[in-house]
Amino acid sequence: MKITREEVLRVAELAHLSLSDSEVTKFQGQLDSILSYIDKLKELDLSGVQPMAQALEANTRPEAALRDDVVCVSDVSRAVLDQAPEAKAPYFRVPKVIER
Repeated sequence: MKITREEVLRVAELAHLSLSDSEVTKFQGQLDSILSYIDKLKELDLSGVQPMAQALEANTRPEAALRDDVVCVSDVSRAVLDQAPEAKAPYFRVPKVIER
């Protein structure tokens, strides 16, 4: 195993997750397979591949060209807030879900 049980527990602690023993074992196996796959990717010869800043090159195909940025008015906030059970413009009120 590339990742230890203690490392899984540490990641869970950082994410504020409580894991059962079976979940720790399950995630340890999943994370180990991810790390093994990354090791396989590291074996690839990428010496002739140019680094990319974008996954989509705008000038390669006309249908792949990015559209121009155009500023337009989009005033839907009032309509959305009107449908919320508890709202105080411009915010939604939601119940507390994180306890530490």
